[in-house]
Amino acid sequence: MRGFVTLRLRRPPVSVQVGKRAVAVVALLAAATAAVAVASLGAGSLALSPMDVVRALWGYGAEPHVFVVQTLRLPRILVGLMVGAALGLSGAILQGLFRNPLASPDILGVTGGAAVAAVAFLVYGQGLRILWLPAFAFAGAMAIALFLYLIAWKAGVSTFRLVLVGIGLKAATAALTTLLVVKSPIYLTQKAMVWLTGSIYGTAWIDVGLLAPWLAVLTFLVAVSARHVNALQLGDEVAAGVGAAVSRQRLFLLMLCAALCGAAVAVGGAIGFVALLAPHIARQLVGPSFGPLAAASALIGSLIVVAADTVARTAFAPLDIPVGVFTAAVGAPFFLYLLVRHRNR
Repeated sequence: MRGFVTLRLRRPPVSVQVGKRAVAVVALLAAATAAVAVASLGAGSLALSPMDVVRALWGYGAEPHVFVVQTLRLPRILVGLMVGAALGLSGAILQGLFRNPLASPDILGVTGGAAVAAVAFLVYGQGLRILWLPAFAFAGAMAIALFLYLIAWKAGVSTFRLVLVGIGLKAATAALTTLLVVKSPIYLTQKAMVWLTGSIYGTAWIDVGLLAPWLAVLTFLVAVSARHVNALQLGDEVAAGVGAAVSRQRLFLLMLCAALCGAAVAVGGAIGFVALLAPHIARQLVGPSFGPLAAASALIGSLIVVAADTVARTAFAPLDIPVGVFTAAVGAPFFLYLLVRHRNR
């Protein structure tokens, strides 16, 4: 078939057809993301050229360059890439699931569930090691997603009820988070507020090790679930007609979305609007088919987070502004634009 290429794996036996244009766009996005990551590694109080960065990545060059790149900046960049990819994938799943370009974990309360659990840990978990924070945020996102599905259930789950219940849960989790912050000791308030804004400041190799296995497993599950999302995007009746178990697959995809969102929020905090922006931009570039859309969304999410974090830590140096401030500055106007554009649909 003209305009398409076939990708096959022997083990597991997987065969997919993707458009050549989508392959080219994903390749360009991967190159752009790598270029931004190298530029970010070289930006800072000690400015390095791209060649110095590449040499330092392999352990060559001046010793201070190797230390700055490998110890101080590389873990932060890798965390930014993974957090952005996880948010982009979670947004792509939700928008495909609800057939609504305005759906995102931020708007449906999934991010809010992770935030409540994380702030509760910061306020009441003083005797626990900070390594438990990701587990709490992850559990909060999963719990709110399951609660959302159960509340919206009425002889099946419609996307309309899920969206309405999700918006209500977002308001409830925001109120609960505010209550926890107000009741927290003053010395914890600033820490909680920075986390709620979204920041990857101070992330280290241990954070890379925490997030990478989760993201690898969840990305594989997203890849094997692509055909289910494509079926659900056709509508419940058509999806059921082609043999899809609509309610069961919708629950699985919702939990998968929550797991991706929880993993990202656990390490990077509540970075807003990336899950909304990335899949929407990706859809304009590669179309609605979920396989290329998921790959492009992950890359665009990584690109947004790393670019925003580079600006956040260099534009106001020596201050290190939370990356969520910059994603919100871009995302909020874009969200209003989407609302106006889709107001009559």
